[in-house]
Amino acid sequence: MPSTSLPRVVFAMDPVHLPLLFPEPVMARLRRTADADPALVVRDFSDPAAVAALADAEVLVTGWGCPRLDGGVAASAPELRAVLHAAGSVRSLVGETLWERGVAVSSAVTGNAVPVAEYTLAMILLAGKDVFAHRERYRRTHAQPTPAQTAATGNLGRTVGVVGASRVGRRLLELLRPFDFDVLLHDPYVDAAEAAGLGARSVSLEDLLRRSDIVTLHAPDLPETHHLLDRARLALVRDGGMLVNTSRGALVDHAALTDELLAGRLHAVLDVTDPEPLPADSPLYRLPNVFLTPHVAGSLGNELERLGRIVVEELERLAAGLPLAHEVRHDDLTKVA
Repeated sequence: MPSTSLPRVVFAMDPVHLPLLFPEPVMARLRRTADADPALVVRDFSDPAAVAALADAEVLVTGWGCPRLDGGVAASAPELRAVLHAAGSVRSLVGETLWERGVAVSSAVTGNAVPVAEYTLAMILLAGKDVFAHRERYRRTHAQPTPAQTAATGNLGRTVGVVGASRVGRRLLELLRPFDFDVLLHDPYVDAAEAAGLGARSVSLEDLLRRSDIVTLHAPDLPETHHLLDRARLALVRDGGMLVNTSRGALVDHAALTDELLAGRLHAVLDVTDPEPLPADSPLYRLPNVFLTPHVAGSLGNELERLGRIVVEELERLAAGLPLAHEVRHDDLTKVA
């Protein structure tokens, strides 16, 4: 897209996100590279103002709340060359027409992986210290734990099983390196040598479930991963084991998981569920062996700026005629979220 004029950019997302993704210094940097109007943030592509803006738009900067980019958008934006997504997955965002037309697509998913991996690390460390059970006991008794109550506590030599060498999974593996963990990895696209380079040992999913004290999910939500942890596989997790899910709720059979948690055999940290949110009468809200959070592991607050910076860097590459650093290819959608 090298040109003597600045590329025309249109924002498409829920406007509430724009100032967090692009605070003033980041927006100023963007506008030095592109012709963009931050006062126009599209949520409805049929709106007359949106139609007028799309007519000569070369780049769409999208985010949460952006309508699906389908054939109608393609027809309204004949000059469109790129979609730069200031969020995570583009699977449900970009329709086939844009892929077929060769529109370049980029996602800031790598930036969003950072806080998810950080959250997951924190939960692994807290789980190893049995913090959740100690907190519940302390609330009831107001007493210090006895040696018997802490005998199985600690992170030294704990086995952590990472399911999926996704962007989050790989970042988590980096964060786990300084700790005294035995790290196992299951990913059908990663061989033993690559796993070793990531600081883990490659094993089958069943072996990982049997051997891990803590199992953390980082696989994509695909038809073949639906209920990846079904009733039979959940039964393989050792008694007292912890499941951490910051990926997608559909990776787990929640009826089977609920039964395991009600029985007290397993513990869980769940930032995502299926459905989301859970019904108001779900027992997971009140079980002491469940730490439930409302999908907050990903970028929030000032972390959103990281995503905006990635988009601006991609825009600068486009303007200079350079390849995108975070391009998503259509073929990638068969194995990534």
